[in-house]
Amino acid sequence: MNREQLIKYIAQTYGSDAEYPWASAPRYAVFRHANNRKWFAVIMDISKTKLGLPDDETVDVMNIKCDPLLIGSLYEETGIFPAYHMNKNYWISVLLDGSVEEEKIRWLIDLSFDLTAYKVKKGVNRNV
Repeated sequence: MNREQLIKYIAQTYGSDAEYPWASAPRYAVFRHANNRKWFAVIMDISKTKLGLPDDETVDVMNIKCDPLLIGSLYEETGIFPAYHMNKNYWISVLLDGSVEEEKIRWLIDLSFDLTAYKVKKGVNRNV
């Protein structure tokens, strides 16, 4: 799944359009929940060296929130790295170069969307 396919998938599935909040990084796209404005995905173009790879080539990546219990095992998979420029305990970076299967990317976005969703606390009456 490449950048364009991913942007289209997120818009269709979650109703979230890409936001481009940084003039200094015009290709960095942020995706938020409509109700709580929390990010659930960020697409960036970065140097592979920022992921610890030897090549200085620029590549598209997606940062997404992840269950900390899964992160260690996900690092064993091709194309998944500690999050670039975000909390590595809760976020991962996924290469968008075809090295991660489309089904896995969709599952990871679903997980991130759920982890960042608005949560109603038990015993709290929001209708008051």
